[in-house]
Amino acid sequence: MSNSFDVSTGRFRRSPGEARRPEAGIASDALVLACATAAELRAARRSGVRSALVGLGAANGVPEGPLVSFGLAGALRDGLPAGTVLDATRVVDGRGEVLWEGEPLGVEGGRPATILAAEAIVDSPEERRLLHERTGADAADLESGPLARTGRLQGVLRVVSDTPARPLGALAGGVRDDGHYEWRGVIGGLLRSPLAAFSAARALNRLGSAAEGLS
Repeated sequence: MSNSFDVSTGRFRRSPGEARRPEAGIASDALVLACATAAELRAARRSGVRSALVGLGAANGVPEGPLVSFGLAGALRDGLPAGTVLDATRVVDGRGEVLWEGEPLGVEGGRPATILAAEAIVDSPEERRLLHERTGADAADLESGPLARTGRLQGVLRVVSDTPARPLGALAGGVRDDGHYEWRGVIGGLLRSPLAAFSAARALNRLGSAAEGLS
């Protein structure tokens, strides 16, 4: 079934794609790419794989089926520039305890990584480095934790959008909990953090390319 789950309506929409992931033995049209934001959802649709807008921290709820945590992430350490594709093999909590561990999805150019299941956006460079030291995580997002706790997480595909040297700054307030944009915050972020906005735009483009690798 090649449908796309619409959390806002509770229904599935038709979308193209009947690809398979033979390396994992899972049909890609059985997966659901769980996205925090509307921009990530658009990138996910380039794959033809089912996709759902789950909101920040999965505030909209989680659809049924095998899940892939898909979207952007913030690097917790140096050496992971914006645009780096992370094909994670582990998700940990704030104490470093493993919530999920599995095989990479096999996306070309993806780097194995450990993802921190953050409870809130972490933008302070010092706090990022401390979290890396405490947990061993390479990058953080808000959705991988809730998705891992369902027991149905099959993989984590993330692209680094911000780093300790170039944090989100004012852009952090540009998205509502439901994953749609707060345009006043977006415009303010563009004006006050133009370099961060440029990095995020490039990362989203790279995310779309990575999504096509799932087909």
